[in-house]
Amino acid sequence: MTKERSGIEWGMMTKQDARSLSQESQEDLRTRVVHAVVDGMKQTEAVRVFRVSRAAICKWMKQYREGGWKALRSRPKGRPKSSSRLKGWQAAQVVRTITDRTPDQLKLPFVLWTREAVRDLLEQRFGVRVSLMTVGRWLRRWGFTPQKPRRRAWEQDREEVKRWLEEEYPRVCAEAKEEKAEIHWGDEMGLRSDHQAGTSYGRKGETPVIPGTGQRWRCNVISSITNRGTLRFLVFKGRFTADVFVGFLKRVVRSVARKVYLVVDSHPVHLSGTVEKWVQDHKDRIRLIFLPKYSPDLNPDEFLNHDVKQNAVGRRRASSREDMIANVRGYLWSTQKQPDVVQKFFHAPSVRYAME
Repeated sequence: MTKERSGIEWGMMTKQDARSLSQESQEDLRTRVVHAVVDGMKQTEAVRVFRVSRAAICKWMKQYREGGWKALRSRPKGRPKSSSRLKGWQAAQVVRTITDRTPDQLKLPFVLWTREAVRDLLEQRFGVRVSLMTVGRWLRRWGFTPQKPRRRAWEQDREEVKRWLEEEYPRVCAEAKEEKAEIHWGDEMGLRSDHQAGTSYGRKGETPVIPGTGQRWRCNVISSITNRGTLRFLVFKGRFTADVFVGFLKRVVRSVARKVYLVVDSHPVHLSGTVEKWVQDHKDRIRLIFLPKYSPDLNPDEFLNHDVKQNAVGRRRASSREDMIANVRGYLWSTQKQPDVVQKFFHAPSVRYAME
C-alpha cells in the first residue's frame, strides 16, 4: 500500500524549472541526464526520473552530439563585460577618421558618415563586422550625433584660412582699434518665393501638401552686421551691380560716425573698378577687407541670411512679390531692433573669432 501510494505520489510530482537552479546545479543536471540517456535510459523514462521536460532533454542531447561534454558546461549570463570587439587604439583611430576625413576620401561609396559608412570602415580597416545597431551604440558612446553638415567648397585654401584667422584678422582688429573704426561684416543674398523651410505634421506615409501659387518672384538683400548687434540692410528688386553696392556703402557711411571696416567676400562686384574708385575716394570713411576665397563659413552675416530665408520667406507664403518684399523688410526691421539676436550670429563656432 505504501509502495503504491509512493508510486502515485511520484507520478503526480510536477516537473522542476531548471532555470531556478544555480549555474553549477544546472550543469550537473544536464550532465546526469545525458549520461543516463547515453547509458541506455529512454528519454521518456528520463523525463519521469529527473523531472525535466522532453524538449530540454532533446536540446541537451543535440548539444552533446555536436560539441561533446564541453557543450553542456554553463556559460556566463548577461552581456559580456566588454561588448566591443574593437581595441582602444582602434576606436580612437575610427574617431579621428570620422572627425578629419569624409567617406569618399577613403574610397567608400558614401558622401556622409552614416552608420552604414562606419560599418564598412570597420570591416575595411579592422575586419570587424557588426550590426548597424551596434555601430549606432558605439557612435553615441564616442560622442557622435546625427547632424546636418555644413557645406565647404573644395576650392577653399586651408592654409589661407589659417593665415586669416591667426595673422590677417588680428592685424585688421589692431588697425581698426588704432583708427577707432567699426568692423562690419557684409554679404548679399537672393530670395525666391518658392523657398520652403521647416516641417509640417501629417499622417504617416502621406506627405503634407501646402497650397501656394505656381508663380515665382525674386528679390535681393544686402546687409551688414557688427558684433555689437547693429544691422543695416537694403532690399532691392534688380540685379546686384556695382552701383547698387555703392549705394549701400553710402548708406552705411552716413549712418556711422566712425570709419567703417567692411569685411566682404571676393564677389566680382566687390572687386569692380567702380567700387574700388569710390572706396578710394572715401578712404577716410571706409575700407573694404576681403575674406579668403570660398569661405562663407567665416562670415557671420551668412547666419543672418539663413535666418531670413528660413523665417521671412520659407515659413511665410507671399501672394505677390511686393508681399514677399514687405515680409523680408518687416522681418529685418524687427531683427534690427533686437541687438541680442544679431549678436547670436557671432556665437557659431566657425565665426566666434569675430566676436572680439
